[in-house]
Amino acid sequence: MTKPLIQIDDEVREMNDDEFENYQTITAEIDARKAEAEAKAEAKASAQAKLAALGLTVEDLQALGL
Repeated sequence: MTKPLIQIDDEVREMNDDEFENYQTITAEIDARKAEAEAKAEAKASAQAKLAALGLTVEDLQALGL
């Protein structure tokens, strides 16, 4: 696998091993955060659909203090 190119001032070069390892770690963290956010959004949508099936809205629950 070819390492990504980086540019520092006018110099364009391939990442060294340490930079590439850091890049992979950061990319993995970003992917994990995106997956977590998507899972939360799906759970919220599912909960709202269940409430709608019961005839309740988010506003109804807020009025009840939930």
